[in-house]
Amino acid sequence: MGTRGNGARRGRRRVRYLHHDVPHLGRSPGRQSGRGNVVHGSTSPAAVRAERGSVGRGAKSTNLLDKDAVVRMEAADDGTGGRPEIDRGRLRDLLHGSLPEGTVRWGAKVTGARPLGDGRHEVTLADGGSFTTDLLVGADGAWSRNRPLLSAAQPAYTGVSFVEVDLFDADVRHPVSAEVVGGGMLFALGAGRGFLAHRESDGNLHVYAALEAAEEWLDGIDFSDTEAAKAAVLTHFADWEKSLRALVADADGDLVPRRIHALPTGHRWDRVPGVTLLGDAAHLMSPFAGEGANLALLDGAELGLAIAAHPGDVEAALAAYEERMFPRSEWSAAPSALSGAMLLRADAPQGLVDQFAAHG
Repeated sequence: MGTRGNGARRGRRRVRYLHHDVPHLGRSPGRQSGRGNVVHGSTSPAAVRAERGSVGRGAKSTNLLDKDAVVRMEAADDGTGGRPEIDRGRLRDLLHGSLPEGTVRWGAKVTGARPLGDGRHEVTLADGGSFTTDLLVGADGAWSRNRPLLSAAQPAYTGVSFVEVDLFDADVRHPVSAEVVGGGMLFALGAGRGFLAHRESDGNLHVYAALEAAEEWLDGIDFSDTEAAKAAVLTHFADWEKSLRALVADADGDLVPRRIHALPTGHRWDRVPGVTLLGDAAHLMSPFAGEGANLALLDGAELGLAIAAHPGDVEAALAAYEERMFPRSEWSAAPSALSGAMLLRADAPQGLVDQFAAHG
């Protein structure tokens, strides 16, 4: 693996390095893993930060409102471009495009994995197939089928649920919502609920309606009936200002329900030969620190570097990777949990107002 050239080339080499003799599994070549923008700031790997054709300068402003749409804080663009962002679809294409044709086995769903001894594992698939590995990297998300090889930990519900919506071509089709969100991020917060919104690079608005609710709350909403689902969500924002309610009422397309789960802060495991985890499989956290995708990318980059730095010694590489990954993920998970509690506390948005004030 080369060490010269720009960051994007170095990052793509790490992806190519890791592809050898290990099948990469994916759901669908036409499906994004989520909506919205990801990757920002100092924890975003150089591979993404340097890909200038795909990465935008990031949120240019932040607006903080209360439930009556009264502006409690505004932060203008500082002009530094210090939080570059990339759309999820472009990110997936960037990484996938660096791999030889046929490396990713689309439509393959892992159902389980078991040790065979000497660091080898058998991975079983939903279609009845299986394969064996000398190195198994579980990058299969919150409900990882590979995590049980290393840890008995399971994600726990955080007490918060999101309903995710989009408003397309907002400046033209939704000018009021476009003005409310502004040029970057919006936090409209009240006790136990709020709207978190973001202007994407294509001019769309991506919005989360957040609610402290019982884990089964989303089960009582028929999301196949979009208008009924909007009404059900908005019953929890009945006394909120009309322009904020419009972020859901005027949304385009389907509403997507999301329960927010997290692994225990500081989740780690003892070294097990031939297997490791990265991303949400290793350190699922609530989204309130905005670091989940960054950490997953950084995990992948550092795992590639560790393998390259320990040729012929996979165990030394995995130990070196995990030694750095564990404290890094704990450092992000702890403030993420605290931020979630602060954003929706009884006097919201005062907690976030105070936080912004403390940081100047």
